[in-house]
Amino acid sequence: MPNTMNMKTVTPSLPTITDLKQLAEFVDYSLLDTLNRDPESTETGDDYEPRQVFSGHYVPVNPTPLAKPRYVAHSKTLFDELGFDQALAETDGFVRLFSGDLTQVPSPIHPFGWATGYALSIYGTEYVQQCPFQTGNGYGDGRAISVLEAVLNNQRWEMQLKGAGRTPYCRGADGRAVLRSSVREFLAQEHMHALGIPTSRSLCLFVSGSERVDRPWYVDGSQSTEPDIMVSNPVAITTRVAPSFLRVGQIELFARRARSQEHPDALKELEMIVQHLIEREYRSDIDHHLPLEDKLILLATEFRRRLISLVVNWLRVGYCQGNFNSDNCAAGGFTLDYGPFGFCELFEPLFQPWTGGGRHFSFLNQPLAAEKNFNMFCRALEPLLSSNNAAREQLETIRSDFASEMASKLADMWAAKLGLEVFDPELFGQLLQLMAKSYVDYNMFFRQLSFIPEDTTRLLESFYKKPTPELTEQWHNWLHQWRRQLNQTADLAAVSRKMQGVNPKYTWREWQIVPAYQNAMQGDFTLIEELQNMLTRPYDEQTADTEAKYYKLRPEDLLWSGGISHYSCSS
Repeated sequence: MPNTMNMKTVTPSLPTITDLKQLAEFVDYSLLDTLNRDPESTETGDDYEPRQVFSGHYVPVNPTPLAKPRYVAHSKTLFDELGFDQALAETDGFVRLFSGDLTQVPSPIHPFGWATGYALSIYGTEYVQQCPFQTGNGYGDGRAISVLEAVLNNQRWEMQLKGAGRTPYCRGADGRAVLRSSVREFLAQEHMHALGIPTSRSLCLFVSGSERVDRPWYVDGSQSTEPDIMVSNPVAITTRVAPSFLRVGQIELFARRARSQEHPDALKELEMIVQHLIEREYRSDIDHHLPLEDKLILLATEFRRRLISLVVNWLRVGYCQGNFNSDNCAAGGFTLDYGPFGFCELFEPLFQPWTGGGRHFSFLNQPLAAEKNFNMFCRALEPLLSSNNAAREQLETIRSDFASEMASKLADMWAAKLGLEVFDPELFGQLLQLMAKSYVDYNMFFRQLSFIPEDTTRLLESFYKKPTPELTEQWHNWLHQWRRQLNQTADLAAVSRKMQGVNPKYTWREWQIVPAYQNAMQGDFTLIEELQNMLTRPYDEQTADTEAKYYKLRPEDLLWSGGISHYSCSS
């Protein structure tokens, strides 16, 4: 096994990076250098037909470049974090690389990318049926190709093109992403980061000036569950960035192979991918000198903490992942894969933006979905502990304590949203019932509540329907109980400020995103930049014009519109 301890961890103080030659000085391909390549892959990365991948941790794949790439947007915030000059985004070399053309990259940047395989578990059940070979060996990155790994400002980043064309895992699809879904992912990742929630990040977005693909979508105003028509869409590539793109499903894949002794090196490949996960995502939490069994116990404990914190914060801001399978669950404990996601506007405990997702992935059921993914993660570690009964018992305790740890953190979060020092389950239960009966906007309600109103006057701005006199009286009673529980000796102004820090004012509203990608399809990207500026300052009051335009309820005729309130695909 290669020595993973030789990976770069420190960089000098960076000059501003203005071209790819400077960027190339910081590349460090830890995944390619320390893990196994699929032995049946090509050296050149020309590997585009669906096939089974039986072993190895990655497959070299060349991206399929966009025809006539055009700049759409980049993350100014992330550029600053990486030490990139803002003008770099529109230089010829940068445009080529991040629109999928690796033919002219400077050395030591590799002239090929890589895709990885993973297993699929849905709500704790292992699946192979969706694999065209009925084996599970066809699951993996079907249109996501990593092209770069670099250490910048003492942080390791992997850069991955989404929509970069076919890979061996494409299962017959075209490997492309459309501009609509690419705009959504680009904006959503940076919004989530601004909300203070761990997430993959958005580097840049390019669209093809000539290539288009057909995708099913909804007629304007349609309330159909399934799309009504086929729509021609511009093809786009968005580059997402993270410390790694290792997933729970990826660890599962190697554990399944180890359990079934699929090939002689199966158990060794499981150990390699887990050690690589620890090095990439948990280096600051786990001493690499420890025995493997001790590392695994610490890994499970820390991943549990991160995953619980992540999902608790999703609920705090109204986010619903929609499709929280194990392959969409980052093993580093951050938000990954913005496909059929949504933010709860009209409050529904079982809000689910994806029509194929079911209640098990709905808004308030996400803690249970997370527990199912954590169970699969722990199960994937078990083959490495087969000879250590004490460690297996420790792992089982960590797994069984997930629900109680989640409940504790949820209680703390709900108390913080309400400005309370101690969570009151009865008061909170009454609130959820009132919110559901009153048709409130989830985030607007909590933001209005952050000003600690004495009556419903201010709260009414967040109601989609005027409450009945009986309901108004129930609200007055609840507000009275709530205010009585606020610390009377505290400075209510300070409590209000603290509440505003956990209850964002500006959050994702799908109906406000639609015009941005519709305009972009016509070549107008100005609204994307406007939304980017607004969504990356979610807790600020911002300007009066911004408030008038973006801090308001969804129009009634759009409450149940296909492509806004729900969608069957993200493309």
